[in-house]
Amino acid sequence: MSDLAATSASPLPASGLAERVRSLRVAQGLTQTELAGERFSKEYVSQIERGKTRPTQETVEWLAQRLGVDPSFLAHGVSVDARSRIEATLARGEALSEAHRHDEAIEAFGEALEQISATGSIELEVRALAGEGWALAERGDVREALPLLQRARELSEGPQFSDIDRADAVFRLGVCRYKLASVATAVALFDEALELAESSGLPCDLLRADILGWRSRCRRHQRDFEAAREDVERALELAQAMDDRRIVANTYFQASLVAERMGHWVLSRNYAQQAKSLYEELNDERNVGRLMLNLGGLNLLLGKPQQAIDQLKASFELAVEADSQPDAAQALGSLATVHLHLGEHDAADEHARKALGLLQDREDFLHEIGQSNVVLGRSLLERERFEEAEECFKAADAAFEQLGSVSYRAGAWVALGDLASRRGDDREAARLYRNAAEALQDIRF
Repeated sequence: MSDLAATSASPLPASGLAERVRSLRVAQGLTQTELAGERFSKEYVSQIERGKTRPTQETVEWLAQRLGVDPSFLAHGVSVDARSRIEATLARGEALSEAHRHDEAIEAFGEALEQISATGSIELEVRALAGEGWALAERGDVREALPLLQRARELSEGPQFSDIDRADAVFRLGVCRYKLASVATAVALFDEALELAESSGLPCDLLRADILGWRSRCRRHQRDFEAAREDVERALELAQAMDDRRIVANTYFQASLVAERMGHWVLSRNYAQQAKSLYEELNDERNVGRLMLNLGGLNLLLGKPQQAIDQLKASFELAVEADSQPDAAQALGSLATVHLHLGEHDAADEHARKALGLLQDREDFLHEIGQSNVVLGRSLLERERFEEAEECFKAADAAFEQLGSVSYRAGAWVALGDLASRRGDDREAARLYRNAAEALQDIRF
């Protein structure tokens, strides 16, 4: 590159940078000629060190690589102490997020971003944006998380980042898209993230296992259960090779859900029990509660409703202790399903309404909202409260439509068909049943 090209568009201020270049060069025992290499002339390096010319960002990045420092340090002079303080704040935010203390995590990441703004460190900014975006998504503010994660992805395209960094940014966006029911988009993002991770040549088994686990969720949603099983088995192999109990537990949990959807209920229960044991060893009561929820549903399928009720009540208590409204709502929704199965319509009504109250405005839980509306509608139908039942079934259909699930919409149409039949409108009932049957024929099981 010529000196003229190096001093063109968007130059950086030379103040401070000149001294840092000279000091780092001298500390490494390099002459100006050796630092310049074949890219620049000795005279050009001398001009930089005397503050007579202003190098471009590209030149700063090249010099930083030659001098073995972070480009942001070379350009902006962030001290080691300042960087250490920021990294400590980021580490605190990440620990809080891991502990599901999302409000505190978001506050910590916001604090870090304020500190980072004065440093110009893109690497730290990406880490803070990714952390805050993830905590927001976990709290349920998925749409608020998206622009932060999209910005992190854009910044991670810079030359100072590895394909692992890019894969992580793309993966987090994929999770948000899944939560917002954009399943096809999520799959494309997970495919991209996995390709980046696997082609990087760098160790990243934990990230690969996470990507495969979340892609398995998408496959379940798409009813491609064989692909979901393949993804979760690959994730389990990676997790077991790492000997990481948490990721093994997470993967057993996903394997349980896949087996359940494939009708392998005993196998599903075995996976769930293994996951539960690992979470108990980790003192992760929140995920223990989620496993109790899963086991309760499985015991209902296996004809053990009272055992299911006991486990679902335990799941609800753990969710309340963890201050997790979505988990508590799911436990209540499942309890409503069991009571409906037992013909206890008042109890089903009560639990379904409480579940819906807790999930109000949570568009990342559309499936649970739809299912609770179906259960509430059926409890109302059995007590001949037809108008209210119709409102619930239509609300369920709207949630499932937003979710993009034809199979669940078919279930809402069957419920509306049953309602029409009870009203004596056989023609409308037949139309709804036919729509449901035709929709299910188009689905790959």
